[in-house]
This record gives sequence, structure tokens and C-alpha cells, in this order.
Amino acid sequence: MRVTDHVANNLQPGNGSSAPWTRRGFLLSAAALAAVPVLLTADPARAAAELPDFPAEVDLYRSAYRNWVGEITADGLWACAPTDAGQVVSVVNWAWQHGWRVRARGSSHGWSPLTIESGTASDAPVLLVDTAPHLTGLTLDSASAVRAGTGVTLEALLTHLEGHGLGLTAAPAPGDLTLGGALAIDAHGTAVPADGEERTAGHTFGSLSNLVLSLTAVVWDSDAGAYVLRTYSRDEADCAALLTHLGRSLVTEVVLRVGANANLRCLSRTDIPATELFAAPGSDGRTFASFLDEAGRAEAIWFAFTEFPWLKVWSVAPTRPLTSRRVSSPYNYPFSDNVPTLVADLVGRILSDGAWYLAPVLGNAQLDVAALGLTATLSADIWGPSKNTLLYVKPTTLRETANGYAVLTGRDQVQRVVHEFTEFYRERLAAYAALGRFPVNGTVEIRVTGLDHPADAELTGARAPLLSALRPSSEHPEWDTAVWLDVLTLPGTPYAEEFLRELEQFLFRSFDGTRVEWSKGWAYTDKAAWSDEQVLGTAVPGSFGESVWGQAAGTFDRLDPHGVFGNAFLDRLFG
Repeated sequence: MRVTDHVANNLQPGNGSSAPWTRRGFLLSAAALAAVPVLLTADPARAAAELPDFPAEVDLYRSAYRNWVGEITADGLWACAPTDAGQVVSVVNWAWQHGWRVRARGSSHGWSPLTIESGTASDAPVLLVDTAPHLTGLTLDSASAVRAGTGVTLEALLTHLEGHGLGLTAAPAPGDLTLGGALAIDAHGTAVPADGEERTAGHTFGSLSNLVLSLTAVVWDSDAGAYVLRTYSRDEADCAALLTHLGRSLVTEVVLRVGANANLRCLSRTDIPATELFAAPGSDGRTFASFLDEAGRAEAIWFAFTEFPWLKVWSVAPTRPLTSRRVSSPYNYPFSDNVPTLVADLVGRILSDGAWYLAPVLGNAQLDVAALGLTATLSADIWGPSKNTLLYVKPTTLRETANGYAVLTGRDQVQRVVHEFTEFYRERLAAYAALGRFPVNGTVEIRVTGLDHPADAELTGARAPLLSALRPSSEHPEWDTAVWLDVLTLPGTPYAEEFLRELEQFLFRSFDGTRVEWSKGWAYTDKAAWSDEQVLGTAVPGSFGESVWGQAAGTFDRLDPHGVFGNAFLDRLFG
């Protein structure tokens, strides 16, 4: 083994400081505003004692783990950075032979305990495998397919595609996500066909997982008596489980279907009241559904205790509209990515003084910053290659905890879903506030996508991802759309879990097509996320159907019979 001493962090290089991290410091000094550094140390003698016979060619080091918001942490875990897929296999076989579990780590930009459970002890037999340092290959496989290592970031992937005149219909807003992490949880953007729009060859209105043509994973080979690399085509049954594997596998490389790039215009506005944007279905005016009909791509960001959401609407525009500003790079909302002093001071006071009653003040301050910032930075109307308007979240943005759900429904029912959810949210938020409780100090975020129709991959026999939230339902062919609903709030906010539990129960009660967003918060009790046994054991599996859930779980067990790829939470989830 090669043991190294160095400093790294859970983000991309250059985004953080070197200040030490503590949970108290995070909560009480508003460290949610900045990157969280992680100190890596190593003791060669201890490494040899604790990890005997570890592959000599693989870098090994100590590392802390921090998820996006710092609510899930683990200190002093062993980690390594294989330089290629062959080294990954060597590490996995070592782990199997020595009773360890392997957890792939990309940028740690997630909330749920799919990678590490909070409080995992430093002496636990858990090995982090960092994909971002080396598994970053990028090359065109054909004029309509790209081969990519799973450690590559989405920004790097989209930049590479743009250089070849290629792109995606939609993508998650954070460019620091690794491709492997994004595929593991069916990451998505926001896009459905506008009125009269047809899907372009090489594109999908579903998740990134729906673009996979083939993938290479580390799986058990009973004939070899070891873990090996195997490449699965999208038309193979086992591939359907691996397309969204939730951390129950380790994928090293994928081939994605891609299509011609498009120039997108993104219009932002903060002048439409929530009562109009989220009005009951059939209402006249500027409703959320009307913007989908017009452009197909929309997102609403509704700050807590405010009346005017920040609405973004993207539209395909081959040439620059007269009033649009051309943008040649992503991240065009600096007032959002670099927290302004006013917002930072309020967050600091809320966290340090427990001044949770300032949630309405914070919400209105954030709305004011957005409205003024759009004007001051000339970013209310921007245009350019798709990457430059789709990516807009940097690691320096305000870090908040988030829940997440996808409601599968018919396109003609989108406004109803949005209206009923926002009405319930508004009523419950007001009821809590009347009791002096302020469980939400962030935003409601609403996005809409299509589903993961396997035909979009343009490969005969392609299969739908088994566990993608966007997997079409055979029992409800009328469901062709998903409404994504997220609520964000600062970590440690009192009554947040209780409030988010009410929202979750409302969604499961009101909409049969409700599925959880894997990377975020769900299965709430009044005290914690990922803890409600009924949701974990019944509602989540039931949202996919017993046969689909069983097929996925069975595939994971067969390809990894020794449970190398997993943790205690995944063990509970899959029973």
C-alpha cells in the first residue's frame, strides 16, 4: 500500500479554506455558507496493522466524511483513490477477503445516508473509494455517444460535450456532482416538451440514468471466485438495477447517449404572486402550467414567508433574442452562489442565537437579494449554450438540508399537484408560525420532468431503470410527467422534521404516484429523517411495486452476495 499525508476536502480543489471543521462550528458559526474542509492524516504502521495486505499500488489515507450540509459526518475513515478500474477491483477483492465494506465517494453532494451513516466509527471496517481523482476519462464513443468515467463532474462532462456540439436537454444545477453519484440516484433537471415540441434524437426528458447505453460495474463472478469488472448493455436485465443502484454497486464507467447541443434562453422573474403562479387548475393568468406549455422548462424557487417566487423559464432559442445577454460560462447568479452579507448576517444570528423567529425576515431578504441581483448582474435574461444556463449552483451557495419527492402524474394534472401541495404547505407553515414555530427558513423548489422511457436511449431492447423515481408505471400509463417537490431549511431548525413529516404524509395520502427523491430527506418521524419504518418498509417499495422492488433487491444480492457495497441503512431499506 502507499500511505500519504495531505489535505483534501469533499468538494473540488480550490473551493474551501483550511480551517478545522466541527459540528458545533458548523451550526453556530454559519459554516453552511462555505466549503467544509477535511483533514487527511495517515500512520503507515497503523495502516499496515489495520489493513493488512492492502494493494500496494493504491494510495491509502485517512479521511473524514461530510455530506453536503454536514448533518452526516464520520471522522478518520480509511480511504483510497484507485487510478483505474483495475485498481478498484483489487480494492474490492481485498475488502471482501477482509470483511470490509466499500463506499464509493464522489463530491459528497447529497443528503441521505446512502454512502455513510452518521457517526460511523473511525475503526469501522468501511473503506471510502474516491472516484474523482482518477476515474475521469472522457471520450466520444460515436457521434451520438460519450464514454465517461464515473468520477468526472457534470460540469466537465457538459464542457466536453459542448466542445463537440453535443449536450443534454436538462441537468442538475450543481456542476460539482460526479457522474457516478448522479446516476446512482437518477439525478434530473427540469424539462418536459413544450406544446408542439418533439424529443430531439439523443435526448431525454427523463433522468440522466435514462441516457445510459452501457455501464461497467464491479460484480461477483462465481466461476472466478472473485469480484470482476463486467460491462452490461442497456438491454440486459441486470443493467436495469444498476442504472439507479443507490450505492449497492460500484460503477466505474458508462456510455451515454447524447444529442445535438441547443442554445437556451433563461428568463427569470419575481413579479408573479404565488397565488397566481400556483393557482387552482383551470385558472386564468400566469400559472406554472402555462409556462410549461409555452417553454417546457421551468423552475420555481419560493422563499419562506414571501409572496413572490423566483421563477426561471428556459426555452430553446437557436439565435440570441434581442434583449438577452450572451453567457459563455455557467454560474450566472453570483448573488446566489456567494452569500450576500445581509443574508449571511441573518443566518449567523439565527444559528448562533437560536433566533428561528427571524425566518420571515430571512425569506424576504433572500427574495430582495434575488430580485435586485437579477437586475444588477444583468442575469434576468441570459442566453447561450445549454451548459451555461443549466448549471447555476456552486459549492459556495448557502447550504441547507432538504427533503425531496417526485409525484408521477398526467401532464394535464401538473397544476393541480402544484396547487394542492403549495396550499397545504402555506396553511401548515402559517399554523406553525401562529404557535411561534418556524420550521422552514429556506425555500420550496418545484421542477417538472418527463419519465424514463427506455426508447429514448435509441437502443433496441433497452430497459427502464428499476429504481429510478421516473420509472414509468405499468398500472398507470396516463402518468407521463413528474412534479419534483423540495423544501429546504437550515440544519438544526426546530420542528423541521415534524413539519416535513406532515408534508410527506400529505403527499403519500394525496397522490398515488409519490416516490422519494433518493438523495434527499424522506421517511420522516417527528425527530429524524430516514427513520419511519412504515415508509422505509412499505411506502417506498410499494411506490415501485413488489415485483420491481424484489427484482432490484435480488439483482443487488446476486451481483454482490457478500454485501461489500452497502451500509446499515441500505441493509434496512432492502431488508
